[in-house]
Amino acid sequence: MRPVPANKRKTIHSNASGSIRNCNPELAALGVRHGSCPALQSLVARTVALCPSIEAARKELRRQGVVLDKKTVRRIAEQLGTEFLAWRQRELLAWRMGLTPAGDELAGKRVAVQIDGGRIRLRENKKRPAKRKKGQRVKFKTPWREPKALIIFTFDERGKMTKQRQPLIDGTLLSPDHLAELVAWHLHRLGAAKAQTVVFLSDGAPWIWNRLDWIMGRAGLEPSKTVGVLDWCHAVEHINRALQSLKLKAAARQQAFVQMRTWLQQSRWSKIVSRWKRLAKGRTEKHQGWTEIEYLRKHGEAGHLQYLSFQRRGLPLGSGAIESTIRRVINLRLKGNARYWLAENAEAIFALRASLLTDRWEEQLAEVQRSMTRDASLTWEWSAPTISPEGAVPTPPTAAQVPGEHDVKAVAA
Repeated sequence: MRPVPANKRKTIHSNASGSIRNCNPELAALGVRHGSCPALQSLVARTVALCPSIEAARKELRRQGVVLDKKTVRRIAEQLGTEFLAWRQRELLAWRMGLTPAGDELAGKRVAVQIDGGRIRLRENKKRPAKRKKGQRVKFKTPWREPKALIIFTFDERGKMTKQRQPLIDGTLLSPDHLAELVAWHLHRLGAAKAQTVVFLSDGAPWIWNRLDWIMGRAGLEPSKTVGVLDWCHAVEHINRALQSLKLKAAARQQAFVQMRTWLQQSRWSKIVSRWKRLAKGRTEKHQGWTEIEYLRKHGEAGHLQYLSFQRRGLPLGSGAIESTIRRVINLRLKGNARYWLAENAEAIFALRASLLTDRWEEQLAEVQRSMTRDASLTWEWSAPTISPEGAVPTPPTAAQVPGEHDVKAVAA
């Protein structure tokens, strides 16, 4: 019996849409997919993630001696980005089944977790007309979408980010529940349960604060070691808005603002509320200022405004890290005039850029390549649990919680 030539041997894999395609098994084992070797995939994807556009990336690659057209550059980058997402989905589902051991990267460290959202515009093609004229373009809508980002980093005794350890950045265009599960998964695999302190610091968006208890329970964090901090600048901004809504004279407003800001520094948020009630006497309940003060009262009662204690303990008070993340990872690459994205492509570039800018590229790329060698499917979306603020606090996942065989594909479905 004659041996089958290598170029004739085929195996079957499924692509992102679930259709079937053929590839060479020997080349696939070496990481060669869609006609691109791992080195070319890495170079093209890194260049696309760093450059402001596909055309700029193509020109930069040409200067380095890699001559490719725009479509090829785009295809390789988006392909590798989707592989990053597929690897993330598999690892997350394995953790959900209790198959992922906790790491120790954050053991004994002072850890900060910050969450926020940006804005980009998507491209949603409208239904094509039955009879289209020659040269007529397909119309599309450009709705705004909020990509939700997270950053996890260690900080020193002064509340400053340490330089010795690179932060972790991730995010998604999916729902807040998906992001919450991503945060819990990252905290588990980095070993945040062994950290000295974990600080959740963010602005006042309800979709963030309503899910923190779930995240802490799912990641196995001890409540005694976790702290919630409302971003200082956002708290001061709400005081300013409340005073501006009263339309006081400039001198009186400035005097009240300075006094309230001092009270905020001293963690005396209740005095701010009392002073506001005296100034707003006679205003109806629908007055805009009541919304601002209710915002402060709610976070004060939750213990998020203890700035004097936070400062003495050397905890960070500002969300500058996540604001910088939104700008560097999202705004400088995904947001711009006349720049519209398909959701899956934006998610892929987001993943590439987040890995690259945190200096985790080589480590993550090696894990992605090993994962794709075992399974070349590109399914990256998953069903997140529905998280309710009134729901019971969950526990960390264990293998006993998943009946039957540990089949990641079955859980994903």
